[in-house]
Amino acid sequence: MTTKKSGPSQRQLRVAEQIRHALVETLQRGKFNEEVLIDAAPLVTVAEVRTTPDLKNATAYIMPLGQDNVEEIVTALNNSAYYFQKQVNRSSNLKFTPRIAFKIDDTFDEAAKIDELLKNIPKYADEEE
Repeated sequence: MTTKKSGPSQRQLRVAEQIRHALVETLQRGKFNEEVLIDAAPLVTVAEVRTTPDLKNATAYIMPLGQDNVEEIVTALNNSAYYFQKQVNRSSNLKFTPRIAFKIDDTFDEAAKIDELLKNIPKYADEEE
Protein backbone atom coordinates (compact mmCIF):
# COMPACT_ATOMS: atom_id res chain seq x y z
CA MET A 1 0.00 0.00 0.00
CA THR A 2 1.49 3.29 -1.08
CA THR A 3 0.45 6.56 0.43
CA LYS A 4 1.09 9.69 -1.50
CA LYS A 5 2.32 12.56 0.61
CA SER A 6 1.24 16.05 -0.21
CA GLY A 7 3.47 18.98 0.51
CA PRO A 8 7.05 19.17 1.70
CA SER A 9 8.52 16.86 4.31
CA GLN A 10 9.50 18.04 7.78
CA ARG A 11 13.15 17.89 6.74
CA GLN A 12 12.49 20.07 3.69
CA LEU A 13 10.68 22.62 5.85
CA ARG A 14 13.44 22.65 8.46
CA VAL A 15 16.23 23.03 5.87
CA ALA A 16 14.26 25.72 3.99
CA GLU A 17 13.83 27.75 7.17
CA GLN A 18 17.51 27.37 8.01
CA ILE A 19 18.40 28.65 4.52
CA ARG A 20 15.94 31.54 4.86
CA HIS A 21 17.59 32.67 8.10
CA ALA A 22 21.05 32.51 6.51
CA LEU A 23 19.86 34.54 3.51
CA VAL A 24 18.30 37.19 5.73
CA GLU A 25 21.50 37.52 7.76
CA THR A 26 23.55 37.82 4.57
CA LEU A 27 21.22 40.48 3.16
CA GLN A 28 21.40 42.45 6.41
CA ARG A 29 25.21 42.46 6.39
CA GLY A 30 25.12 43.99 2.91
CA LYS A 31 28.60 43.13 1.58
CA PHE A 32 27.94 42.78 -2.15
CA ASN A 33 29.76 43.37 -5.42
CA GLU A 34 26.52 44.15 -7.25
CA GLU A 35 25.89 47.90 -7.01
CA VAL A 36 22.11 47.42 -7.07
CA LEU A 37 22.27 45.24 -3.95
CA ILE A 38 24.38 47.63 -1.90
CA ASP A 39 21.43 49.97 -1.37
CA ALA A 40 18.53 47.56 -1.88
CA ALA A 41 19.62 44.49 0.11
CA PRO A 42 18.54 45.76 3.56
CA LEU A 43 15.07 46.39 2.10
CA VAL A 44 14.67 42.90 0.67
CA THR A 45 12.44 40.50 2.57
CA VAL A 46 12.87 36.76 2.13
CA ALA A 47 9.27 35.61 2.47
CA GLU A 48 9.81 31.90 1.93
CA VAL A 49 12.33 29.33 0.78
CA ARG A 50 11.25 26.10 -0.89
CA THR A 51 13.58 23.18 -1.44
CA THR A 52 13.35 20.26 -3.81
CA PRO A 53 12.80 16.84 -2.17
CA ASP A 54 16.48 15.93 -2.71
CA LEU A 55 17.53 19.25 -1.08
CA LYS A 56 19.86 20.06 -3.99
CA ASN A 57 17.96 23.16 -5.14
CA ALA A 58 16.25 25.94 -3.23
CA THR A 59 14.08 28.79 -4.44
CA ALA A 60 14.00 31.92 -2.31
CA TYR A 61 10.89 34.06 -2.77
CA ILE A 62 11.74 37.69 -2.09
CA MET A 63 9.94 41.01 -1.83
CA PRO A 64 11.93 44.21 -2.23
CA LEU A 65 10.08 46.70 -0.04
CA GLY A 66 9.45 50.09 -1.62
CA GLN A 67 11.67 49.41 -4.62
CA ASP A 68 10.77 50.19 -8.22
CA ASN A 69 13.53 48.13 -9.84
CA VAL A 70 12.33 44.72 -8.66
CA GLU A 71 13.46 42.83 -11.77
CA GLU A 72 16.91 44.39 -11.54
CA ILE A 73 17.21 43.36 -7.88
CA VAL A 74 16.18 39.77 -8.63
CA THR A 75 18.70 39.61 -11.46
CA ALA A 76 21.44 40.95 -9.17
CA LEU A 77 20.51 38.42 -6.46
CA ASN A 78 20.64 35.57 -8.98
CA ASN A 79 24.00 36.84 -10.21
CA SER A 80 25.22 36.73 -6.59
CA ALA A 81 23.67 33.33 -5.89
CA TYR A 82 27.05 31.65 -5.46
CA TYR A 83 27.97 34.16 -2.75
CA PHE A 84 24.70 33.43 -0.93
CA GLN A 85 25.33 29.70 -1.33
CA LYS A 86 28.73 30.06 0.35
CA GLN A 87 27.17 32.03 3.21
CA VAL A 88 24.48 29.38 3.70
CA ASN A 89 27.19 26.72 3.73
CA ARG A 90 29.11 28.59 6.45
CA SER A 91 26.11 29.08 8.69
CA SER A 92 24.48 25.66 8.32
CA ASN A 93 25.34 22.09 9.10
CA LEU A 94 24.05 20.70 5.81
CA LYS A 95 25.95 17.94 4.07
CA PHE A 96 25.30 19.58 0.69
CA THR A 97 24.44 23.21 0.16
CA PRO A 98 21.58 23.62 -2.32
CA ARG A 99 21.81 25.82 -5.39
CA ILE A 100 19.82 28.95 -4.69
CA ALA A 101 17.56 30.77 -7.15
CA PHE A 102 15.71 33.98 -6.33
CA LYS A 103 12.19 34.77 -7.52
CA ILE A 104 9.71 37.52 -6.83
CA ASP A 105 7.09 36.64 -4.24
CA ASP A 106 3.81 37.59 -5.84
CA THR A 107 1.48 36.14 -3.21
CA PHE A 108 0.53 39.60 -1.92
CA ASP A 109 -0.36 40.72 -5.44
CA GLU A 110 -2.48 37.60 -5.91
CA ALA A 111 -4.18 38.16 -2.55
CA ALA A 112 -4.97 41.76 -3.53
CA LYS A 113 -6.54 40.55 -6.79
CA ILE A 114 -8.67 38.00 -4.95
CA ASP A 115 -9.67 40.63 -2.39
CA GLU A 116 -10.73 43.00 -5.18
CA LEU A 117 -12.77 40.26 -6.85
CA LEU A 118 -14.50 39.44 -3.57
CA LYS A 119 -15.37 43.09 -3.02
CA ASN A 120 -17.06 43.22 -6.42
CA ILE A 121 -19.34 40.23 -5.82
CA PRO A 122 -22.91 41.46 -5.40
CA LYS A 123 -24.33 40.75 -1.99
CA TYR A 124 -27.20 38.31 -2.20
CA ALA A 125 -28.92 39.75 0.84
CA ASP A 126 -29.18 43.14 -0.87
CA GLU A 127 -30.64 41.57 -4.01
CA GLU A 128 -33.35 39.65 -2.12
CA GLU A 129 -34.80 42.76 -0.48
